[in-house]
Amino acid sequence: MIEVESLHHVAVCVTDVERAKHFYGVVLGLEEVARPPFDFGGAWYEFGGRQIHLIVHPPTLTMRRTGDIDDRDGHLALRVRSYRQTLEHLRAHGVDVLEKPRNLTPWAQLYVTDPDGNVIELNAEMLD
Repeated sequence: MIEVESLHHVAVCVTDVERAKHFYGVVLGLEEVARPPFDFGGAWYEFGGRQIHLIVHPPTLTMRRTGDIDDRDGHLALRVRSYRQTLEHLRAHGVDVLEKPRNLTPWAQLYVTDPDGNVIELNAEMLD
C-alpha cells in the first residue's frame, strides 16, 4: 500500500518565465526559492511547506490556450487569509476575477488565470 504523506509540489507549464514570475511573485506574492540548474527555464515558489514549480514548455499540449476563467477546468487551489483583501489586490493589478463568495463549498472562492491561462482558485475560510 502507498501511504501518501502530503502534497509536495504542483508543476505548472508556462511559456514566458518572466511574465509568469511577475504573476506568481508579484501579483500572488509567493516567495521564489532556489531551483536546480535545469537545462530549461522555470522558477520555484514555496509557501507553507509546499511548492509551485513553473516549467517553461512553450509547445505543451496542457496549455488551455485561453485566458477565460472556467471554474470547472483543472486548477490548483491556494488558501488565502482574506477574501476581500485578495480580491482588492487582484483588482489593483488588473487581474480578471470570477467571484464565488457563496457556493456549495464551505469556503469563499476567487478564480483567476495566470498569463498562460492556467486556472487558479484562491479560497478563504470565510468572507471577511
